[in-house]
Amino acid sequence: MVSTHDILEARERIGALVAKTPCCRSSTFSELTGAEVYFKFENLQMTGSFKERGAANILQSLSPEQRRRGAIAASAGNHAQGVAYHAGRLGIPATIVMPEHTPLVKVSRTRNFGARVVLAGATFDEAYAEARRIQEEQGQVFVHPFDDPLVIAGQGTIGLEILEQVPDVEAAVVPIGGGGLISGVAVALKEARPGVRVIGVQAAAFPSMKASVDAGSATVVGGGQTIADGIAVKRPGELTLRHVQRYVDEIVTVTEEEIAYAILALLEKEKTVAEGAGAAALAALLNGHAPGLSGKKTVVVLSGGNIDVTLLSRIIERGLVKEGRLVRMIVTVADRPGGLAGLARVVADAGANVIEIHHDRAFGMAAMGETDVELTLETRGHDHIALLRDRLAAAGYRVFEKS
Repeated sequence: MVSTHDILEARERIGALVAKTPCCRSSTFSELTGAEVYFKFENLQMTGSFKERGAANILQSLSPEQRRRGAIAASAGNHAQGVAYHAGRLGIPATIVMPEHTPLVKVSRTRNFGARVVLAGATFDEAYAEARRIQEEQGQVFVHPFDDPLVIAGQGTIGLEILEQVPDVEAAVVPIGGGGLISGVAVALKEARPGVRVIGVQAAAFPSMKASVDAGSATVVGGGQTIADGIAVKRPGELTLRHVQRYVDEIVTVTEEEIAYAILALLEKEKTVAEGAGAAALAALLNGHAPGLSGKKTVVVLSGGNIDVTLLSRIIERGLVKEGRLVRMIVTVADRPGGLAGLARVVADAGANVIEIHHDRAFGMAAMGETDVELTLETRGHDHIALLRDRLAAAGYRVFEKS
């Protein structure tokens, strides 16, 4: 098991390599949640994620002979960049095996840090198997993304910083994938302040650590799609599971819609970008999945900010729909001159803004002499949508709202 002593040693090793990130109180989210919220901004690391802490610690620990052999890792994202970046800084040859479908921007960035990238397999598991095969053949040191004591100790330096930045911390909410992050943070917090409540958060599509704790052994659970790809781990580590069983108080899950809203809320209200995994902890807090934190000094770990801009655009749109700030309606109007103008006047008088408009004469449900007009509108919330619907009905229009 990793101890505070191991984490203190890790801080000595990586202090000159890894940034000490801010941990700031958020008045906005404190008001929204009732807890006294502090954000630990790991999304501000050089590679955009906490992962470089563990990577730097294990690479710094290599002997001269191991450094000559080089390091190898399997990853589709943050771990790849953390290993590549610090291996390059330390002059260690690095090979990163990534799934063939990995977005080009992640592949390019990993290569730009100086690593040799091998694309292999359709899934992470297949890439992992290929990395192990190359390691056995060529003799590199394997850098595991989470199930390694040096990696756990490196991530635990976040916990030491939290204790310095919020000395009277009462709770910490931390995302869980394989468990390396929460294992290190929980050890640092609990061994210094046993009364601190540590809450882990997983995507509902991949609740592998929660299932493993319930079962008492590492269990394979999860599948499908999630925007929190950084914590989409089907099976947690054996070592991390033992740490979670000992130090973590509870594990909760969040849905895709809850994660998407948390990303949008951070962007709009905190002016910071978080990826799906990075926003998962806040999603739990915002949606009441971690009760009993009212008035408690609660640190929320924003673990990373590496999100594809096209995905971010879709998340923003879906978040706006959830908040009632974007709505799509089908309105049946008379198919004659002035019909559309009359509809536009009602919409404008109600204070909604037209984003998109589309006529459907052929495929809609409208009768001859009528046409369906599909409107995408910018609104001010669900009450405003209800007002708009009432205004349209009062003006004689048939309205169908699309979800």
